Amino acid sequence: MRGCRQEWDATHDVIVVGSGAGAMTGALAAASEGLDTVVLERTALLGGTSAYSGAACWLPGTQVQERAGIDDSADAADAYLRALLGDAEAERRDAFLRHAPELVARLERDPAVEFEWRAFPDYVAAPGRMDAGRSFVPLDLPPDLLGDLLPLVRPAVDRDRAGQGHPDTPLSAGRALIGRLLLAATRTGNALVRIEHRVTGLVTEDGRVVGVEAHTPHGTVRVRARRGVLLAAGGFEGDDALRAEHGVPGGAAWSMAPRGTNTGEVLRAAVAIGAATGLMDEAWWCPGTELPDGTAAFTLGLRGGIVVDRSGRRFANESLPYDRMGRAIAAAGGERTPTHLIFDSREGGALPAITVPPTGPAEHLAAGTWLRADTPAELADLIGVPADALTDTVTRFNGFAATGTDADHHRGEDPYDLFFADTNAPGPNPCLVPLDRPPYYAARLVLADLGTKGGLRTDVHARVLDTEGRPLPGLYAAGNTSASFTGRVYPGPGVPIGTAMVFASLAVGHMTGQPGVTA
Repeated sequence: MRGCRQEWDATHDVIVVGSGAGAMTGALAAASEGLDTVVLERTALLGGTSAYSGAACWLPGTQVQERAGIDDSADAADAYLRALLGDAEAERRDAFLRHAPELVARLERDPAVEFEWRAFPDYVAAPGRMDAGRSFVPLDLPPDLLGDLLPLVRPAVDRDRAGQGHPDTPLSAGRALIGRLLLAATRTGNALVRIEHRVTGLVTEDGRVVGVEAHTPHGTVRVRARRGVLLAAGGFEGDDALRAEHGVPGGAAWSMAPRGTNTGEVLRAAVAIGAATGLMDEAWWCPGTELPDGTAAFTLGLRGGIVVDRSGRRFANESLPYDRMGRAIAAAGGERTPTHLIFDSREGGALPAITVPPTGPAEHLAAGTWLRADTPAELADLIGVPADALTDTVTRFNGFAATGTDADHHRGEDPYDLFFADTNAPGPNPCLVPLDRPPYYAARLVLADLGTKGGLRTDVHARVLDTEGRPLPGLYAAGNTSASFTGRVYPGPGVPIGTAMVFASLAVGHMTGQPGVTA
């Protein structure tokens, strides 16, 4: 939207669109610099997909790793990223690595923000990899510290989908991260949160973005920004039309984004004023256990079972990091679907994996999203795969379990594989648990995602670029609203959140004329 002599309903120094980890880091950074800051969130709850997450923050070489005695550094992380990405996005990669330690130091100066290192291996075997991991998480947050702010924080996914609020326990994981950033930002006295403000347009004057247009329950409002607008409102995973337009496999129903969010309005608004985009066919993939209502549960950390495609054969190491397993499911143009996780009764019929939200057998069996049979051959008939193929696959896998070597897909040979394994499992390789306790189960898997990965092209200051590669004055983007510098690779746990936080901070540094200023 272009115009001059606009009538404004409100004016602030900085407008932050969205309320996930990147957005709230940007809001805290701006408010801590004394800037009048407003957060515009389209829903009635703050946190977006970040609130559902485990809140791992992949921020290398910081004081958090140092406190834990972890021998990590920006140089080691640089070697790792270079091995994975080559020379692509070198400038943004360097900006990320330089700024991460400073960001964390500044965040932890606020008593509301506390982190601790937690073991979680990097995802890819490459030089510079940390087998123990380099990510960290926020400390749990007692709900009484948030006070009246508590109802604003989005609950965990299972409770949120059920329309429930927070339990009477400390906020953990993503809720703790959003709660801590919110608490720190509001304590400055410079940050205001406006919920139910769905931003659909950008206002420009003389080629500069000077504000936004937002729909609210009380009508449309225009909000002016003296310093800049930071778009950190997630991707477009919730819009099936945009997904189809850009060839993003999967579907909105299977994405982990909160329902009714991340539908790409801010992306469309930026494109309408000339912004360039990149990686628009990409997402942060994961296997999803299909739920009876047609949605999906993020699935990771298999302790047992095997995954087969419609041929009844395994096609990948089931213990792969979830993005790589998602990509394996998506490969071959969908010829691998339907995909099923085959498991036995070793855990009493429960899925030998972590699912978010948690899932149990009774409702699945009633709905037919899980099927059960006394033999692999009978199970194959139920799921529509060749009976001899599935029987042979199970027999071959059980042979691998006996020897401890997966000759087909090398399951159990990587530190990440072993991270989730049951160390009390029988046999020489805890990742290879035999399927020998009937009845047998098949859980339907779909290609899910944690959000799209493509979006607005940005520079080292998180400035949005136009189609000629020039910055659009006044406009910044971070998180899944921007195209990730990690390209088609997911290097380690917490990369989406860590990069969102860093580039939101760098955006504020540029707005203030002090690159690197954070909090």
